Amino acid sequence: MKGLDAAFVAFERTHSPLHVASVAIYDPSTAPGGKVEYKDILKFIQSRIRLAPSMRRRMVKPPFGIDYPYWVEDPHFDLEYHVRRAALPKPHDWQELCNLTASLFARPLDLERPPWEVTIVEGVDNIDGVPKGSYAAISKVHHAAIDGLAGVELMQATHTLQPDTEPPGGKDTWKPERMPSSLGLFMRGYVRAFTIPIRQARAVVETAPGAIKLASGAIRGDLKLKGMLKTPRTRFNWTITPHRVVVGESFPLKKIKAMRAIVEDATINDVMLSIVGGAMRAYLLDKDELPDDSVVAMAPISVRTDDEKEDMGNQLTAMRAPLGTQIEDAVERLAFVTSETQNSKAVTKALGARHMTDISQNNPALYLGLASRLFTQFHLANRIKPVFNTIVTNVPGPGMPLYSAGAKMLKLYGMVCIVDGVGLGHVVQSYCDEITIMAAACRKAMPDPDFYAECLRESFNAHKAAIPKLKVAAE
Repeated sequence: MKGLDAAFVAFERTHSPLHVASVAIYDPSTAPGGKVEYKDILKFIQSRIRLAPSMRRRMVKPPFGIDYPYWVEDPHFDLEYHVRRAALPKPHDWQELCNLTASLFARPLDLERPPWEVTIVEGVDNIDGVPKGSYAAISKVHHAAIDGLAGVELMQATHTLQPDTEPPGGKDTWKPERMPSSLGLFMRGYVRAFTIPIRQARAVVETAPGAIKLASGAIRGDLKLKGMLKTPRTRFNWTITPHRVVVGESFPLKKIKAMRAIVEDATINDVMLSIVGGAMRAYLLDKDELPDDSVVAMAPISVRTDDEKEDMGNQLTAMRAPLGTQIEDAVERLAFVTSETQNSKAVTKALGARHMTDISQNNPALYLGLASRLFTQFHLANRIKPVFNTIVTNVPGPGMPLYSAGAKMLKLYGMVCIVDGVGLGHVVQSYCDEITIMAAACRKAMPDPDFYAECLRESFNAHKAAIPKLKVAAE
């Protein structure tokens, strides 16, 4: 396991499990025979599991945390343990699905098995735009095993482009491995501990040109560094509880694309950041807690190369993205967000995103474990000034319909883990002609998720209202 992946394992606590998740809704009427049963889903996944090798690997931790965990082909793999079923309570609506999702999302995964679960939820009968008889799949995967782009690869391995696609041909050649001995893991970790400082030094040397480039850009005025660490504290930046709320909204992708024209050089990501900024502004304003300075999001950036598409784990760095919560007008906020993200991208490019990731991949395992325990035990999230207030990660999904066991996927939402100090996270997920935002939060920090959903809708509408003004002005 690499350093960033090991950090996700080391920092996991019972009250803050570090897995990512998704909610997909399916219409079984497209399947052969017009229906899909639990046994059909099991058979479908079993037939394609060879296309996603990570699904049968479990992590093994060396004694005393002397080294990063290792991935091993699980000798006790049991598909039915990982694929479960549940029934959606009455009135079978979106609110109940969010409640069930929040409850499942709050539970840690069993790290002595391959770290993923899928819960098939039957009875999804009362959601707008979803036919009666549909079902949902709530999936969880530990963040140590997956990032956003790797998640898309996993989804493609467990879905098809046609409802009647035949299973992959050939024999499944997967073989379980024998569990390594504790002594062997300890000795291997002991030897590796001596090489980590060398790899760290090499990575630091490789970032030196980027640091020089960054300083030069700041001196010339091409890069803005002032205020880069100016982050206010909000209700979401304290130690979190084990309890979660989940809320999701969907918007037409065509409208989001049209909003790019509101501000020159704005991207879809800028638009979604501005929409989240407007929602957080309205929510904090309602609580009389709106800070004077902009709330700041952490926007993960993938540095995964084509050669690493099938690798487990994370190839990520982070970009600082101010959300313009101090600005009421949606157009002005989008202009602010666009300017700030362009500057953050330039700073990240100057430093070298890949080199920064390489540094994080070589942190000593013992230090990771010690740091995680100290951070939790002394509630340092309540004492240290936050670097980010929230997370907003943009995951581009497939532009064509996908099918599972013949059932057509109708909607797709994503969730990101939250931790002490960052108790609110957003996933922006595109799929076909729709884009969704799903927010997961600590229940103590957000006791009224329905109101936050309303804030997201109103922020979207404020941006949408700016589109006709541009057309009138052009005429």
